[in-house]
Amino acid sequence: MSFEEMFPEYAGTRAIDELREREYPHLDKEVYLDYTGAGVYALAQLRAHQDRLSARAYGNPHSANPTSVASTELVESARRAVLRFLNADPDEYAVIFTPNATGACRLVGESYPFGRRSDLVMTFDNHNSVNGVREFARRAGVRLRYVPSVPPELRIEDSAVREAFGRGGLFAFPAQSNFTGVQHPLDWIEQAHQAGYDVLLDVAAYLPTNPLDLSVVKPDFVPISWYKVFGYPTGIGCLVARRPALAKLTRPWFAGGTIAAVSVVGDWHQMLTDESGFEDGTLDFLNIPDIEFGLSWLGSIGVPTVRTRVRALTGWLLHRLAGLEHGNGAPMTRVYGPAGTAGRGGTVAFNFLDPDGAIVDERLVADEAAAPGLSLRTGCFCNPGAGEGAFDIGRQRMRGHQRWGVRTIDDYLELLGLPSGGAVRVSLGLMSNLADVETFLDFAATTYRDRRVDVAGLAPRLRC
Repeated sequence: MSFEEMFPEYAGTRAIDELREREYPHLDKEVYLDYTGAGVYALAQLRAHQDRLSARAYGNPHSANPTSVASTELVESARRAVLRFLNADPDEYAVIFTPNATGACRLVGESYPFGRRSDLVMTFDNHNSVNGVREFARRAGVRLRYVPSVPPELRIEDSAVREAFGRGGLFAFPAQSNFTGVQHPLDWIEQAHQAGYDVLLDVAAYLPTNPLDLSVVKPDFVPISWYKVFGYPTGIGCLVARRPALAKLTRPWFAGGTIAAVSVVGDWHQMLTDESGFEDGTLDFLNIPDIEFGLSWLGSIGVPTVRTRVRALTGWLLHRLAGLEHGNGAPMTRVYGPAGTAGRGGTVAFNFLDPDGAIVDERLVADEAAAPGLSLRTGCFCNPGAGEGAFDIGRQRMRGHQRWGVRTIDDYLELLGLPSGGAVRVSLGLMSNLADVETFLDFAATTYRDRRVDVAGLAPRLRC
């Protein structure tokens, strides 16, 4: 069956092809397959940035002079645009600008009121920027509970989530896995609230191709990196926080821009009580306004249109990967996560297999894909829990690894008896097209069919 027969809805997204030709000519030089790593920018975004900065001067917003006021107005307009995009009530949610989603996670971790009578509940499937919150909790003596992923689709059972809830505290999970593409149920948020937990919802892999309506689902903390949504600007993220949850946070320090008053002689300070109390130093006032343009740009394309397109391309990629075979009939790939498009996004992780079923080291794939200009990603994608689930690495298998002197990823692989440090990840997004997918599939078939691979000469490399 042809692509058009399997996914007739794709024809309704053809306007994206025209837009790509006009506004994304830089993609003609690449086969870009790493949208979970970063989005791509349009020429219109760059023009809007230049036009704005060429029109007048902008100054540090912490003042009342004309250039400062101009910056402040654009920053506040960007805050309102973020809330509109998420359909969030400004009386219920606040937007705090951060360098990225990682900075937003750290802000929650360092400020959250962890205590010995509370829990931190996390799914195995979490990005390291979320995993790192556990270190703040550990110092406070919090009980840490992990909810495992279940093979073969590496989803997480609802019953396991409910059983993990106990004394209240913080629950953290991704709306979509950046490893497997699994989309986790957003109704966990209300379940967690009923059990006495605040919820940190990681939307980094989810938001670029899916709507998030904060009038319907109400996570307490939502970290975002905007470059993952529409490519530009980098270095700008935000924490979208429910105001009652935000009121629980206590900053462990203060900095310029976060205080209403401070005294050196008197040895005291008073924090600002609004969003500014969480924004350290001078905001990136020259780039934050680009968020509003990016949201408008994405809105003009339509998130539902992007979602339809990505779902069709992902379905075709999964279908074709499952059909790749060696001459002896053995499968050429092993996919981690759902084999179909139900309850998943456009992130597909897998390994190539040789004719005997041995895993082709992803380091080799990275090197060989780069030569013809394929931009994909390999490794564990900063999501060790999902990777350990994919490779069936349990606690028993890992026991004693620190005592045995593990210092590098290659020590770790040798200890566990694994031939590879991770998987191959192809992720589709805003400007993906059928040609991108077909080019990758042609590369896969011609490079790895009936080929037994010797990786003995590969140099060690950190792959997370």
